[in-house]
Amino acid sequence: MVKILSRKSLGIQSVYDIGVEKDHNFLLANGLVASNCFNKSHSTAYAYITYQTAYLKANYPVEYMAALLTASSDSQEKIEKYRENCQKMGIDVLPPDINRSHKDFTPFGEQILFGLSAVKGLGEKAIENIIKARKEAGGKFTSLADFCSHIDLQIVKKNAIETLILGGAFDKIQPNRNQLMHDLELVINWAQKRAREKESGQMNLFDLMGGSSLEKNSQDTSFEQAPSASPVEDFSLKEKLEKEKATLGFYVSEHPLKAIQKATQILSPINLNEFEQKVKKRVSAVVIVNAVKRITTKQGKSMAFLGIEDISGQAEAVVFTDTYEKIQKYLIEDSHLILWGKVDRREDKLQLIVEDAEPIETVKMVMVRLSLQEATDLITQQNLKVILQEQSADKKQATVPVIGIIGSGQHRQFVRFGQNYWVQNEYRAVDALIKAGFSAYAEPLIPISS
Repeated sequence: MVKILSRKSLGIQSVYDIGVEKDHNFLLANGLVASNCFNKSHSTAYAYITYQTAYLKANYPVEYMAALLTASSDSQEKIEKYRENCQKMGIDVLPPDINRSHKDFTPFGEQILFGLSAVKGLGEKAIENIIKARKEAGGKFTSLADFCSHIDLQIVKKNAIETLILGGAFDKIQPNRNQLMHDLELVINWAQKRAREKESGQMNLFDLMGGSSLEKNSQDTSFEQAPSASPVEDFSLKEKLEKEKATLGFYVSEHPLKAIQKATQILSPINLNEFEQKVKKRVSAVVIVNAVKRITTKQGKSMAFLGIEDISGQAEAVVFTDTYEKIQKYLIEDSHLILWGKVDRREDKLQLIVEDAEPIETVKMVMVRLSLQEATDLITQQNLKVILQEQSADKKQATVPVIGIIGSGQHRQFVRFGQNYWVQNEYRAVDALIKAGFSAYAEPLIPISS
């Protein structure tokens, strides 16, 4: 905010019309325009604030974005928006950390540490109690038992601790979130019993030796003796990230598409934050479907609006009736799809008009083996070109990439054919190539083990 230090009357001064006829002005009966105007002092105040924020963003980007995230802690939508801006600026937003996070989002070098105030279900009193308990524990919790022993379990309840575990706040202490979830009930009961014993005076020898140099060692030993459940495997990456998103509202520690990002580059997808540069162009994008809104048109046909996201951010997509009939079975929340379509601008919003879609797990490639002699032979090249063009037909439907494997052994090279030579159906294409004497086969884009 701008602080006014002094005032001085300047009499009657001109004002500036910043209105636009279609937006903020009123057209009068005589054809004149009645304008919404800012006086000089009001305009100056806004201009000064604009300059200040622009200066901070340009010169202190990490601190500026941390402040924006903190100011928006009560709005998941705004946090996600500013987190996307951080990604575009090359600033990583780190997951919450029970030993480092504060109430607010905190600059941490060139990164921003997640603020506890933005963790769903974690109230003001719980946050204050955790930070106070951390100081009492010497600035660092060493285990879940250590944490539960120092906090007030009447304030920081079980569901709040579960939220912290699933949100990744304990990962530096114990990366196996599933194990912590299994241990939690036992550890809480143990910590509550320990607290009752202290209150009733039934303390052990080391508890009675307050201030002794042996005290910390005895506490560490007692935490090691805290109960734990039988060892269990951690959640799969997919489960872990789904639970993280349900807890925090978005993915923080990793994005589900990151593991397949390298493999999908062969499809030449764009990032959703590149829509602005691709208006009216046909593109492909590898996305997660966040929301599906199906509607019925006046003609009684179905279409859908999609909320989609990738590593770079979120966007909207529209599936019109002709495409909807073909791909509706794939339109499921949390599904991983590759979408083909055109980027369109409607009412100042960028959308992907979907023309086709396929689950990324089922995408196949056509692999063609060629010796060095075949690869350089003009007749062989012409025969291969004719077959692929026959299998392409309608270019909009040709979404299966073709890869040439040239040479053998350590001297092999992989060459991706241009999209003009992609095919509609991998099995028909492979069959046609084999009949023509080529060595060809279909292969999944994403290995099953991924």
